[in-house]
Amino acid sequence: MTDPLFAVPAAPLVPVEGETGAFPVRRIFCVGRNYAAHAAEMGNEVDREAPFYFTKSAHDICLSGATIPYPLETRDCHHEMEFVVAIGAPAFRVSEIEAMAAIYGYACGIDLTRRDLQAAAKEKRRPWDLGKDFEHSAIIAPITPKAAFGEIGDQAIRLAVDGTVTQDARLSDMVWSVPEVIAHLSRFYHLQPGDLIYTGTPAGVGPVAPGNVLLGEVDGLAPLHLSIGPAE
Repeated sequence: MTDPLFAVPAAPLVPVEGETGAFPVRRIFCVGRNYAAHAAEMGNEVDREAPFYFTKSAHDICLSGATIPYPLETRDCHHEMEFVVAIGAPAFRVSEIEAMAAIYGYACGIDLTRRDLQAAAKEKRRPWDLGKDFEHSAIIAPITPKAAFGEIGDQAIRLAVDGTVTQDARLSDMVWSVPEVIAHLSRFYHLQPGDLIYTGTPAGVGPVAPGNVLLGEVDGLAPLHLSIGPAE
C-alpha cells in the first residue's frame, strides 16, 4: 500500500449536548417525501409501498451558527427543515424493534435544496445530485443523546425565516416512522456508527436569500441557527 497522494480530509465532527467528544459523520442518507403535506405542495403523491432516499456527502455538513454564502449556480435555493437521526451502532437487516437500539441521538437539521436544478433533473429523469448534494447543504445543530430526548412522539418541528414561521408540523406526521426507515434502509446498507439520516421535511418549504436568518427547532432538541450571506 502506497501513501496517499494528498491529504485525506478528516470526518466532519458534530458537537453532542452534554459531551466533550463529538460525533464523526460517516454518511448522510435523506428520506424523500416523508410528510404527505410536503409531497402534495410539490405536486407529488407519497409512495406508501416503501420510503425512498437520496444521499449527501458527509463533507456537506455545516454546523449550526454558521453564515454560509448563497449556494452556487442557483436562483431558487430552498430550506427544508428536518429531524435528524444519528446512528451509533451497526444495523443490518434489523427489525423495527431492533432499529431503535442503533440510534445514538437526534438533532435539528436543514436540507438546503437548489430547487431549480432539482426540477430540471426531474424533468429529464436524471439524478438529483446537483440539486441536493453541494457544499454547506446539510446543516445540523448539536446532537442530543437518545436517552435525553426520550420517545419520538408528536414533538413540534418548525422553521422560521427572519422571525416568520414557514414550516410547522409534528414528528407524528411522518409517513414512515424512524424505526420503519432504519429497518428498511438497513436492508440495502450496513448502517454504521457515524451515519446520519435526515428524515424528511414538512410542508412550507421555500426560498432563502442573502441576508436571511433561519431558526430551526424540534421540541426537546438544541435549536439550529443559520445565516445566508451573499453569493461568492
